[in-house]
Amino acid sequence: MEHSSSSNTTSELTTADDSKATILLMGLRRCGKSSICKVVFHSMQPLDTLYLESTSKPTTEHFSTLIDLSVMELPGQLNYFEPNYDSERLFQNVGALVYVIDSQDEYLNALANLSMIIEYAYKVNPKINIEVLIHKVDGLSEDFKLDTQRDIMQRIGDELLDLGLEGVSISFYLTSIFDHTIYEAFSRIVQKLIVELPFLENMLDNLVQQSNIEKCFLFDVNSKIYVSTDSSPVDIQTYEVCAEFVDVILDLENLYKSTETTGFMDKEMMGVSKLNNGVYIYLKQMIRGLALVGLIRTNTTGNNNNNNFLAVIDYNVDIFKKGLQEIWAHTRLNKQNQISTSSTFVDNTNDPRHNLITSSNI
Repeated sequence: MEHSSSSNTTSELTTADDSKATILLMGLRRCGKSSICKVVFHSMQPLDTLYLESTSKPTTEHFSTLIDLSVMELPGQLNYFEPNYDSERLFQNVGALVYVIDSQDEYLNALANLSMIIEYAYKVNPKINIEVLIHKVDGLSEDFKLDTQRDIMQRIGDELLDLGLEGVSISFYLTSIFDHTIYEAFSRIVQKLIVELPFLENMLDNLVQQSNIEKCFLFDVNSKIYVSTDSSPVDIQTYEVCAEFVDVILDLENLYKSTETTGFMDKEMMGVSKLNNGVYIYLKQMIRGLALVGLIRTNTTGNNNNNNFLAVIDYNVDIFKKGLQEIWAHTRLNKQNQISTSSTFVDNTNDPRHNLITSSNI
């Protein structure tokens, strides 16, 4: 995920780029917004975030993966409903409002602030996705986590009911920067902004079915956010194994790359490893900083059979990559992120998935 960051003055606060999907990150002071940005999008170690200063100005990060994405962090101490802020324009161009609540602090003021923001944002932009991160749960017991989540959900529901907004849909996530829960939450948030997600999921389902893959993810290699996965349920331990394998491959790449190369996109990266339980983990570079990572369970024995099996996987993944390039090409051509009816994914006679071969053919 290629990215850049910038600090905005108050006059620049509402200048959103309509060509990008925008995530608005909000919450009271010291709730953990800056730490989340640094850990997820800049690979900062969680303990190093203890030395971060409180954000005093709005900042915007720009990322390029399967979609162009902006993450705008707003300081908690500013009142965005003052006359000098164009709050209407701010919320009109936002795809997702992510509100962070510190679960280890008294959160009644945060809930009142959130309800006020939802009331305004929903009237300005009814299509906005409301996402609530119940954050810093690493210091809570399992029972207290669930009790806190239930209490927050109940209180917000009551507040919105009083405001006549009982139809607003809100997603809640228990998160911490000290484990993979924050990456899982942002993965689900980003996926809601990808118009082509059903096509990606369909393609991954076909790849899984034809290639004897147990579970696969389409990762952004720098952030460890998965922009898509197949339709089978996501198990957090499976996700953790795949995300850590991305780190292993990147570490090896950085260790052995020559002075002429500059990173992930310079050459195609690929890695295969056999886990202690006999399951293979497979990674192959796709486009725009993405990598396909899958777990493969096979009963084949012997090096030749394994080599043939991996050859089939490679062939099918290359077909998937071509389909991914088609989706991205249509996304670039259509500014509204709508795939035209002339796409090869609608015309089944040209659908690359028909070129997949099954593992039973070897």
